[in-house]
Amino acid sequence: MSIYQSAATFSASNSRRVSPLIIGRSSMTELAISTYDETAFSLFGLVLANGSLPAVAGKIVRAASQGDRNAIYFVNAHCINIARQDPKYATDLRSADILLPDGSGLRLAGKLAGSKPVDNLNGTDLFPHICEKAAQAGQSIYLLGGKPGIAAAAAKNMRNRYPGLCFAGTQQGYFDRGTDEQIIEQINRSGASILMVGMGVPAQEKWIARYRDRITVPVIMGVGGLFDYYSHSIPRAPALLRQSGLEWCWRLAMEPRRLAGRYLVGNLRFIGHAIAHAFVVRGHAARYAAASKRTLDLAIALLALLVLGPLAAAICLLITLEDRGSPFFRQTRIGTDGKPFRIWKFRSMYKDAEARKAQLAEQNERDSVCFKMKSDPRITRIGKLIRRTSLDELPQILNILAGQMSVVGPRPALPDEVLAYKDKERGRLTGKPGLTCTWQVSGRADIPFEQQVDMDLEYLSKRSLLRDLVLITRTVPAVITGRGAY
Repeated sequence: MSIYQSAATFSASNSRRVSPLIIGRSSMTELAISTYDETAFSLFGLVLANGSLPAVAGKIVRAASQGDRNAIYFVNAHCINIARQDPKYATDLRSADILLPDGSGLRLAGKLAGSKPVDNLNGTDLFPHICEKAAQAGQSIYLLGGKPGIAAAAAKNMRNRYPGLCFAGTQQGYFDRGTDEQIIEQINRSGASILMVGMGVPAQEKWIARYRDRITVPVIMGVGGLFDYYSHSIPRAPALLRQSGLEWCWRLAMEPRRLAGRYLVGNLRFIGHAIAHAFVVRGHAARYAAASKRTLDLAIALLALLVLGPLAAAICLLITLEDRGSPFFRQTRIGTDGKPFRIWKFRSMYKDAEARKAQLAEQNERDSVCFKMKSDPRITRIGKLIRRTSLDELPQILNILAGQMSVVGPRPALPDEVLAYKDKERGRLTGKPGLTCTWQVSGRADIPFEQQVDMDLEYLSKRSLLRDLVLITRTVPAVITGRGAY
């Protein structure tokens, strides 16, 4: 189950609604169901939890005490930047059971995207709340990460701060990776119910994802460098800076050489990502794309009328001379969202072609809902020529001008074909039908129907103005060669 899915796609027994944060390996815990179900929101394609620090800490500790397995990661501006460049890290984020928003960057991105207010659930502020709740519940914590002595010092300071708090063990993070198995065995023997891994992003998430199934601790959290702050090796920013969302300025001042790229360059990059994301989720990108596509359709249709008008007139004359019938053929096709419309074509078959179709049903050469014959006896002599060159489709310029079709899009299907569609095939109806498409320039009727569907769905999921221009360019040699046209 993908983390991109919305809450509406999830269900649970006993009519309990399941949080979109519960994915993959996670059980349907009370932690996710009751805390994050109503407050979860989506940013950058990730479903993030929301809520107050004490409430979230309480639910985490409760999940640990109940043995509910959860991998919990924090997501901040730096994480988003890395995820866009590191596919493995992005995959690990999507495999998490719970993602918590960290920092003012996510709050800014949420405002730009028009989402609900985003709480800052950063690990540094959440840690003392978890320690307090763990002490009250008698749950132990294991700290893994940091330079030698840092995790142990952080544990000691927090024990002094919260009497009764138990740390099942600590381990510095600069160990030889060949000793991973020994470290995991040590963690499992400790009996801890919460494991905090502070190796920094993205190393900690990759380590957790690699060994999650081998670790018996119920709740595992990737916590970054918070051990440094609670060991007092690095001072935290004053409260005023933290409340103003400027803690990053303090961190930059403390470690300018290490953090200059992350904050000075990274923050600008993140703002760009946030603006681009907001442009998409607010619908501006879709409206711009639709307007651009319509402009392209009109420009090409009007140019085609001007350039190909004399050719169209000649075709009309030849069709009429062959059997004295109308040069045009109109037929009901199914368009966007299943709406029927009348398509225009040059008539390529004899006038009684529809009546003869039933007699030829057994000779259908396609193992699908579409009817195709390479030597269809219903096709006229001029019809064979205009079919091979796809000139029979030329009158569909009128449908494009009317807004019923686009230059590029899935070919419009017949009503009886749509009635035979399966769920996957109905996905072709989510976009405006087109004069040309991916499979039209890749072999046309020689391509199996199932592959045509896959090509159409792939186009609809990744359509763009540039891709339309490429397909239009490829249509010219496809028409000249006539491959798969019959």
